[in-house]
Amino acid sequence: MKKLLISILPLVVMLAFTGCSESSSADSSKNKEEKINLRFAWWGEQPRHDYTLKVIKLFEEKNPDIHIEFEFSNWDDYWKRLAPMAAANQLPDIMQMDLLYLKAYSANNLLEDLTPYIENKTINTKYIDEKILLGGKVEDQIYGFPLGLNAPAVIMDPNLVASATNQVPKQNWTWEDFEKIAMEVHKQKNIYGTNGMKPPEVFFPYFLRTNGKNLYNPEGTSLGYEDDQLFVDYFDRQLRLLDEGAFPRVDVTEQIKGIEDELLVRQQAPMTWAYSNQYYSFSKESGQSLEIFVPPGPNQQTSLSVRASMLFSITKSSKHKEAAARFINFFVNDIEANKLIKGERGVPVSSKVAETVKKGLSTEQKKAFDYVFNVENTNNNVEIADPLGGIEVVHLLQDISEQILFKKITPREGAQKFRKEANEILKKNK
Repeated sequence: MKKLLISILPLVVMLAFTGCSESSSADSSKNKEEKINLRFAWWGEQPRHDYTLKVIKLFEEKNPDIHIEFEFSNWDDYWKRLAPMAAANQLPDIMQMDLLYLKAYSANNLLEDLTPYIENKTINTKYIDEKILLGGKVEDQIYGFPLGLNAPAVIMDPNLVASATNQVPKQNWTWEDFEKIAMEVHKQKNIYGTNGMKPPEVFFPYFLRTNGKNLYNPEGTSLGYEDDQLFVDYFDRQLRLLDEGAFPRVDVTEQIKGIEDELLVRQQAPMTWAYSNQYYSFSKESGQSLEIFVPPGPNQQTSLSVRASMLFSITKSSKHKEAAARFINFFVNDIEANKLIKGERGVPVSSKVAETVKKGLSTEQKKAFDYVFNVENTNNNVEIADPLGGIEVVHLLQDISEQILFKKITPREGAQKFRKEANEILKKNK
């Protein structure tokens, strides 16, 4: 794990983050007239930055003893910049966290267990289902507090599909239905039948679950499926679509830099594979009447799971952990703050907040909320943190996926390569 923390960029990158000052004394020694300075870092795009700054301002108004110094960037730069900070023990007090990185950071003793702050009610969980907190747990400790929930989805223009296939897609569709629809739309409309089904680390594990398997075994020491034909079948379908022109080439998908470039938005494809919280943005940007669909089955309901779209963690190096916990509680439970957030970080984990916020949302935003409510209520599946080495496994899957779609290797060769190298990574957890 040291490689994760120190090999990405030189230590000087730490200076690239804005507002990297560190408070020098503990909360208890602060003069009453002095403010506690908290550093808070997150990733995202401009709309998230804009409303988060408004939430920070609101928090400071309601908590005049605390000042928030903020740091933000895009996803890739965020983790690159945090790595040298972690190596130097200079992480922000509060950091936005992802399930992919949670175990890596906690294993290096970089995160604080939030259980005491939950037990003493600094973070109020009265209206939060206990199972949701599993998403932030590593063994028996809570290192990340879920902010919102989302679930894998297919966002579709049903009118475009119906005009090409003479039928409205059904929610209980199958993988065969998906392929048939994509082929027919391409044939009739001369556009792609789907987007590139990215990211593979989301939808390949979902495909495995529709076949009763998982990406990892319960211990996180190896892959969770034994039959490589599952891997082959998943990518063979993409290649069939690619060969017919119904699936975009990798060089086409690489040109997509923002939602305005998405094939669905430009009406160059009738559907996109995404997370549920992206539905509103696609609807707004496309100007079309879109619907949110459960990904193909079989076994859709048992294969779907809600996921902590992101979490907040308090770092071990923070000198103001109690104040940081107060901020997390505010972000999760304050109604006024969540009316600014509008579920952009996922459906609020507090049922009270979610129900209240939903009343003021647009029709499209409500659909995304209802989709997650339905997934949450029809099964008890909550995604947990990826195992140690999960970051490397994800990068491996992404790389092999591109090699297959560039036709540098076959799906069978990709399956063998993925199994061998992924298991080499994961066996270190034994």
